[in-house]
Amino acid sequence: MSSEAIATVVKMMETLPDATQHQVAAYLQTYIADIQDELCWEAAFAKTQPNLVEKARLAKQQIAEGKAQPLNIDEL
Repeated sequence: MSSEAIATVVKMMETLPDATQHQVAAYLQTYIADIQDELCWEAAFAKTQPNLVEKARLAKQQIAEGKAQPLNIDEL
């Protein structure tokens, strides 16, 4: 986000009563933390994506070759 966008948000918040400013700040902190968490998950998933694709190919190959067995949930 550009400094200009941040400055605009700050100016908007300054027009609000103090109690409302605190509510907005708390909401933004939670919202930003959620976005950061989502970005971390996306980065972690992106790192594992090639491995997941390879494992899926291997599973398909084993199924085609008759080397796979159906999953029995009772045996887990």
